[in-house]
Amino acid sequence: MELVGEIAARLARVRGRIDEACAAAGRDPAGVRLLPVSKTQPAEAVRAAFAAGMREFGENKPQELAAKADELGELAGLRWAAIGHLQTNKAKLVAEHASEFHALDSVRVAEALDRRLQALGRGLDVFVQVNSSGEESKFGLAPAQVAEFAGALAPYHALRVVGLMTLAANTDDPARVAGCFASMQQLQRELREGGVAGEWDELSMGMSGDFAAAIAHGATVIRIGTAIFGAREVA
Repeated sequence: MELVGEIAARLARVRGRIDEACAAAGRDPAGVRLLPVSKTQPAEAVRAAFAAGMREFGENKPQELAAKADELGELAGLRWAAIGHLQTNKAKLVAEHASEFHALDSVRVAEALDRRLQALGRGLDVFVQVNSSGEESKFGLAPAQVAEFAGALAPYHALRVVGLMTLAANTDDPARVAGCFASMQQLQRELREGGVAGEWDELSMGMSGDFAAAIAHGATVIRIGTAIFGAREVA
């Protein structure tokens, strides 16, 4: 019960910060979805967050997502989002267990996911990952590649393109971080106005340290780990 109380208190603080960021941006907090990131956290922490009202959790590694989905299968209404880079040989785990995939940047991965999903009779909401910072250490497409990539996804009917995902630059410079988010908002606008295949309604961006800036630039999903669960164990 103590863990439930701790996580509930952190969730309340995060929701308060979301409300403040939305007020500053002139946005309705209902338009920002909080996705708790439970990577490296024990199943007990997910249970505690579930008891505190959360129903969806993000995991970076497909193996960890699948293991937790199996262990916590009795929790009615629990949903999983795969948010990390995916190799084709792990596509089966995401197809079986995830409701969303936030890191699509490869046609090979799209084909592997679609094949698995078709066999299971399932669909999957996907976010196209964009490398908005240009950092070599990050996965994702360059913004200029997204429209062509979206067109290449047309044969994969089990995938529903719902928006974009990014990680901001790894820097303490708030202007550079904001610039990454602003570029995503601009790209979203261009994709919509250009009639590029896909819905492009969602912007998955912002984490514990920068989600206020992401909200200011239109984020609809923020991925929060440390501010909810505390410091992670080393993976």
